[in-house]
Amino acid sequence: MNFGATARKSLTILSLLAAALTVRSVAARRQAAQAPAAEVVAPVAAPAVVAAPAEAAPVADAAAIAPPAPAFDHYGPDMIKGQPVAGELGFQPVYTEDGKYALWMHNAILMPLITVISLFVLALLLWVVVRYNKRSNPVASKTSHNSLIEVVWTLVPALILAAIAFPSIKLLANQFEPAPEGAITIKATGYQWYWSYTYPDNGGFEVVSNMMPEADAVAAGYPSQLEADNRLVVPVGVPIRLQTTGADVIHSFGIPSLWFKLDAVPGRINELTLKIDEPGIYYGQCMELCGARHGYMPIALEARPMAEYEAWVRSKGGKTAADLAAEASAAAAAAPAPAVAATPAAPETPVVEAAAAAAAPAQ
Repeated sequence: MNFGATARKSLTILSLLAAALTVRSVAARRQAAQAPAAEVVAPVAAPAVVAAPAEAAPVADAAAIAPPAPAFDHYGPDMIKGQPVAGELGFQPVYTEDGKYALWMHNAILMPLITVISLFVLALLLWVVVRYNKRSNPVASKTSHNSLIEVVWTLVPALILAAIAFPSIKLLANQFEPAPEGAITIKATGYQWYWSYTYPDNGGFEVVSNMMPEADAVAAGYPSQLEADNRLVVPVGVPIRLQTTGADVIHSFGIPSLWFKLDAVPGRINELTLKIDEPGIYYGQCMELCGARHGYMPIALEARPMAEYEAWVRSKGGKTAADLAAEASAAAAAAPAPAVAATPAAPETPVVEAAAAAAAPAQ
């Protein structure tokens, strides 16, 4: 019994040694078979690593020697187009399409109707005073109904309202038409008591605008209490998606010469489309009572051609649409190529099972 147990133990040890040698031999053959593939892949990846620094170096050198952006010069007093004039009657000249339509509607439809109706009512009053006073007409009339007059004074006002309704509805529809695709978004935020302008489509920079001191404005030839130290600069002839909000209380962003007024309410965003026809300086004010210095938060808007507007954006550290597109293209070009997935190695389970099977008969 002791001799048989010793023999079985010896055979078991020899079987385990044989299985271990078999596993080691299979692993060595697999490593030798995979070595040529690794040598073939390595030369392909090496040139890409070496070429990258050589291509990046000229770009860095060009950026280092690029000239700084030129300084931007704002318009002077000779470019003021929208401001009140002492002793003038009527509305200011307007410089937007909707404003011109509204001014035509006022001058061609509303004012003539108001004038005719006012003169007609005045004539009726004078006729009644003269014709039906007690001295001229001692016996009062007993008439209580007149069908013709009742039909006329019902039908004529309805026709007048219908004549006013059509252009009014058209004007309202034009004013609330959504901004088209490609419009530039500008956000105006009202504070007590100044304005802040943000340009999300040009890098998100912000311009804070306060009233220019009266002495400085008068000395420079600008209207006092209307000029600002930092103007709202916008492009000419381009749709602008102007958004307003309030940071503390309700304000109102209004520029009469652009026929534009939009409330700035805390907690919400209001939006209208603005498109200015001519370059120039346009003035407005907060048009909602917002506190003690409500009358001292003017709006100074400067409209420039697109090339000059882009120069101003760069002078403020912002980015134009071309700059953002170039950055996006460069980022896409610099993105690394997707890695090729390696073939997974064969599992070693069959080798272990083979070794176990080889050791089983020995026991």
